[in-house]
Amino acid sequence: MHPGPLNLITDVPGLKVGNAEDRQLKSGTTVLTADQPFTAGVHVMGGAPGTRETDLLAPDKSVAQIDALVLSGGSAFGLDACSGVVAGLHAAGRGFAVGPARVPIVPGAILFDLLNGGDKAWAENPYSALGRAAYMAADRQFALGTAGAGTGALAARVKGGLGSASFVLPDGTTVGALVAANPLGSVTTPGDRHFWAAPFEINGEFGGAGVDPASGFTTPAPSLKLASMQKLAADAAIPAEGSNTTIAIVATDAPLTKSQCQRLAIAAHDGIGRAIVPAHSPGDGDLVFAVSTGDPGAATTGGELGADLGEIGHAAALCLSRAIARAAALACPEPGDLLPCWQKS
Repeated sequence: MHPGPLNLITDVPGLKVGNAEDRQLKSGTTVLTADQPFTAGVHVMGGAPGTRETDLLAPDKSVAQIDALVLSGGSAFGLDACSGVVAGLHAAGRGFAVGPARVPIVPGAILFDLLNGGDKAWAENPYSALGRAAYMAADRQFALGTAGAGTGALAARVKGGLGSASFVLPDGTTVGALVAANPLGSVTTPGDRHFWAAPFEINGEFGGAGVDPASGFTTPAPSLKLASMQKLAADAAIPAEGSNTTIAIVATDAPLTKSQCQRLAIAAHDGIGRAIVPAHSPGDGDLVFAVSTGDPGAATTGGELGADLGEIGHAAALCLSRAIARAAALACPEPGDLLPCWQKS
């Protein structure tokens, strides 16, 4: 396997990603879409998810394909970004046909970035406008690090962010990942120099610091994120529950059914567990969407746990680990930050 030409999820043919952010707000939205509807599934492993229309992605539900996916900051307020994307798709004549009406199908997930030093005293919820702006900006090239849904993201010890990575498999199948990394856990080993995902790094894509030569890690370093949030809230007791989350999308051009997409999402969660310690906690809303741009009618329905899907799931998990590390490695410092960037740590 080797990275695609962009080393982004948009190496998967047909996909586009757009970002929109507000630097004073320290938050933003990221949208994945395509010129044609695509098949998708989802799997949640965190204890505090925030979602919209994810039930539709279950294999037994009637909607076969969707028009876009949204990753957003803003906690529950950020779910309104999906409404902005729906408005943009509707204006473009896109959506699920119900007689003469068309209803854009836009599932989404959010992360908590309400206590990160940004100005949250808005008079009107800004996320619908951010969602529509991100949809309008969708293209094959897009920014990583402090961008889109990762604008205000924080990990336990350093800033989080938006990350992406891709692989091309030996048979030509392309797999990619997109992530907004805002976890309770740490993306770096104790000392904050080496990434947990270091064994999977390709060509120095997240700084080339290599694998931590130390071993025996059992106790995480104290969370600078939680301490900073408590200080920002005048030393109030800030619970870990609901104040974090890593949300991601993995994608492939292999033709998959909805149930196979769900299996791909499950496999991809391994990438979170390899790149973030601890992961999938009660205080995280860890969620992975899985997307196939291939013709679902061409999917092999027998043997859904077969070698081909297994290889795609393995590649997706590796891409997601790499994307998480890239998210933090490419984060940049901004006024009012609560945590240092990995590049400055």
